[in-house]
Amino acid sequence: MRREPIIMTATMGAADQAWADALRRAHYPADRNVVEAHVTLFHQLPGHCESEIVERTRALAREFACPDARLSEVMRMGNGVAFRIHSPGLLTIRAMMAEDLHGLLTAQDQGTPRLHITVQNKVEAATARALHAALSATFMPRPLAITGLALHRYLGGPWEQIGSWPFRGKAAAR
Repeated sequence: MRREPIIMTATMGAADQAWADALRRAHYPADRNVVEAHVTLFHQLPGHCESEIVERTRALAREFACPDARLSEVMRMGNGVAFRIHSPGLLTIRAMMAEDLHGLLTAQDQGTPRLHITVQNKVEAATARALHAALSATFMPRPLAITGLALHRYLGGPWEQIGSWPFRGKAAAR
């Protein structure tokens, strides 16, 4: 039985993934940039519950259609920069997963997350301020394609993908 923590992310459409990955390669410290750009839904699900987590993730992807999502602003995150995501539907899907895993979530995963895509982290404050200013100067809110759910094992830095499931349901998450 695997014990490594499991990370759940929302997957992005190919064009949005390529855009976010390019920004991350350009601005994230290269020695720390060991994963692709991502939208984290849960940071540390219990690895010993992997089969249950996989089955519930598959079921949510089957049940729901792609939720509407928008990049709403450029935000500072400590010593980094991210794009905030506004998606009530994605938060509803996440809340359903959280309810199913009640009693198994870490304190960090019990609250409602600030959905975002990190493009820079762990840099000097002045570097983060400069990137925030540069990205904010040209930023316009826009749609973001959220296409499914993915699970990964945390391996102390890099991640190992468990699986990825596209949204294919007819129901819109509210």
